[in-house]
Amino acid sequence: MNSLLLGGFLAVMASGIPIAIAMCIASLLYILATGLIPPLTVIHRMVGGVDSFPLLAVPFFILAGNLMNSAGITNRIYDFALALVGWLKGGLGHVNVVGSVIFAGMSGTAIADAGGIGTIEIKAMRDHGYPTEFAVGITAASATLGPIIPPSLPMVIYGVQANTSIGKLFAGGFIPGALMALFMMALVSYYAHVRKYGADVAFSWPRMGHAFVELAAIVAVSLALYFLWSDETLGGFVRFGIPLIVVMVADKLFKFDAFMALLTPIILIGGMASGLFTPTEAAVAAAAWALFLGFVWYRTLNWRMLIKISMDTIETTAAVLFIVASASIFAWVLTTTQVTDAIAAWVLSISDSPYVFLLLANVFLLFVGCFMETIAAITILVPVFMPIIAKLGIDPVHFGLVMVLNLMIGLMTPPVGMVLFILQKVSALTFEQTVKAVVPWLWPLLVTLAIITYVPQVVLWLPGILYK
Repeated sequence: MNSLLLGGFLAVMASGIPIAIAMCIASLLYILATGLIPPLTVIHRMVGGVDSFPLLAVPFFILAGNLMNSAGITNRIYDFALALVGWLKGGLGHVNVVGSVIFAGMSGTAIADAGGIGTIEIKAMRDHGYPTEFAVGITAASATLGPIIPPSLPMVIYGVQANTSIGKLFAGGFIPGALMALFMMALVSYYAHVRKYGADVAFSWPRMGHAFVELAAIVAVSLALYFLWSDETLGGFVRFGIPLIVVMVADKLFKFDAFMALLTPIILIGGMASGLFTPTEAAVAAAAWALFLGFVWYRTLNWRMLIKISMDTIETTAAVLFIVASASIFAWVLTTTQVTDAIAAWVLSISDSPYVFLLLANVFLLFVGCFMETIAAITILVPVFMPIIAKLGIDPVHFGLVMVLNLMIGLMTPPVGMVLFILQKVSALTFEQTVKAVVPWLWPLLVTLAIITYVPQVVLWLPGILYK
C-alpha cells in the first residue's frame, strides 16, 4: 500500500501532470484502494491544510513584493546600491548583489527578486558591456537571497508545518544571507580581476558620503524604532506618529534615494523583535507600507495599476495555497500510514550522528530541489524530517534554514528551476546557455550551506539574542 502511494505519486508526476494535482490523485487512489477512510477526507484535509492564521502572511507578502516592483521601488534600490558599491571593480556585479540583499528584505521570494530588480540589473550590465552570461549567473545567485533574508515566504510555510517560531526563522536568516552576499561579492571580485572588469561609475566622495549618510540614518532609525516599540508605557503618538514624521522630514531634507523604501525590512524585523506584531501581522504591515509609498509618498501607483497588482497577487496566492493544500493531504496520508516513522527508523539505523544525518539530508534536499517546487517540497518533507531531528536533538530553526537554502539552490538547477526560466526569458539566452551561466555561481551558495549546516550558531545566535 505504501508503494502504491509513493509509486502512484511519482508515476502521475512523471506523466506531466502538475505536482499539486499529482499529490491529490495519489492520495485519493490510496484512500480508495485501502477503504480505511471516506474519500471526502481528501477535501477536509486539504481545507484543514490551509486553515491556518500564519498562512495569512502568504498573500500579503506576495502583495507587498508586487507593489514594490510596480511602484518603482526597485529602481531606487538599484540607484542606492550603485552609489554604495558601483565604483568597485566589477561594479555592477557588486550592485547586483547589494540590490538583491536590500530587495530580499521586502519581497520574500526569489522569483520576485529575479523578475523585479533582476530585470533592471541584467539590462544595466549588458549596457555597460558585461557578458550576458555573467549578468545572468550573478542575478540567479543573488535572487536566492530573497527567501533567506527575512521576510521569507518559504520560511512561513516551514514554520507552519514544523510548528516553529516564524520570527526566530526570520532572525536566523540574517547572518546566512550576509555570508551568501559576501561570498558572491568575492566571486565578482575574482572575475573582475581575471577578466579586467573596471568600475562602472567614477568614485565620488559626495556621492559616496550621501549613500553612507542614508545608511547611517537607516541604522539610527532602526535602533530608535526597536526601543520605542518595545516600551509599551509610551503613548501611540510617541511610538508611531513621531517616528513617521521624523523619517518623512529626513527623507525630504537630505533628498535620499531609497530611504523610505529601505525602512521596509526595518519595520518588519523591528516590529517582530519588539513584540509589536506577529510575522503574520508583519506581512500586513509590509503591504500597508508599500501602499503608502506607492500612492502617497512617491505617487507612482494609480488605481488601474492596483487592480492589476491585486489580480496578479490573487493568482499567485491561489497557486501557492493550492500546492500547500494538496501537499497537506499527501503528508497526512504519509503520517497516518506510518511511512514517516519507517523512514525515520531507516535513517537512524544508518547512523545516529546528527552530522551524518545533516549530510544525507543535504544531498537528498539538493536532489529534491531539482525536481520539486519549493513550497510542495517543504509541505511534504517537513513531517518526514521532524521526528528524525527531534530524536537527534537538531534545532528546528537551524534545520529550517538548511532546508530552505537547499531548496533555493534547486531554483537554479534544471529541470524545474523557476529562476532559470525567468532569467532565460529576460536575457533571451537558450535554456542550455542559462544553465551553463549559472553553474559557477552555485559555489557561494554551497559554501554557505556547508557553514550553516555544521556551525549551527551561525543561524541560532541572532534568534537567541532577539527572542530570549
